[in-house]
Amino acid sequence: MNQSKRERAAERRAVVEQMKREQRARERRRMYVGAAVVVVILLAIAGGVFFSLANKKSASVAIDTSKQVVPTAPTGSTTTQVKPSTVKNPTDIKGVVAYNTGNYPGPGTQGADALAHDHVNGPVTYAVTPPVGGPHNPVWMNAGLYTKPIPSERAVHNLEHGVVWITYRPDLSSSDVTALQNLFEKQSMIAEPQDGGRSNRYMDLSPWASNDLPAPIVISSWGYQLQVQSPTDPRLQEFIDTFRHNAKYTPEYGAAVDGIPVSTGGNPALGSSQPNL
Repeated sequence: MNQSKRERAAERRAVVEQMKREQRARERRRMYVGAAVVVVILLAIAGGVFFSLANKKSASVAIDTSKQVVPTAPTGSTTTQVKPSTVKNPTDIKGVVAYNTGNYPGPGTQGADALAHDHVNGPVTYAVTPPVGGPHNPVWMNAGLYTKPIPSERAVHNLEHGVVWITYRPDLSSSDVTALQNLFEKQSMIAEPQDGGRSNRYMDLSPWASNDLPAPIVISSWGYQLQVQSPTDPRLQEFIDTFRHNAKYTPEYGAAVDGIPVSTGGNPALGSSQPNL
């Protein structure tokens, strides 16, 4: 009898020990699973941080201002522009102001209040700030991104060739300037058939010389202008898509917008796909 009791007690102890071992095994499995989940979460967080930093880095435009040369400004007698009249906005872009281009190439009628195409050697006092056309220097400039103000007389010649010009106030925040630079950089290159197979974005980006710009950011083409408050305004891209290098709105469609020697045409901090001559 005593032997039987001892055997039953031993069996109970064995069962209890087995249950304890199984409990410890379950706890170890839960610990391993929990640790694996934590590792996965940490890896996901680390990957997200790396991806975010990589995107942030790739989103920043590499601007090398060490070789930047602002185009030569004209000197001599001053020409005062006759103020061009406005016409109905022919686009669906809200806020675009359209000027009389004298049917060359867009809406309007020829006359004193139409945008002139005269070549003048000296500076021009423009009636619109920034200018959207009118008398300009006989030599265009090497189009691209500049971190310093550029001569309006040279930029207007670029407008005549199909360039879109973005200007901004010099007190615009650095983050907004960077956003504009990113907007510039993401635009596609366009082949220049009259310039030996070169390519350019057909865009100028530069700060205005003073804070008298009518809005923090102004985008212009020949005869058209839009004022915006933020670089995230979607109308900026709509304006670029509508007017940049467009035969419908460009007086001298297909003309070159770079290729001029640096000594006269300047050298942008970011511009064409090939270095300027």
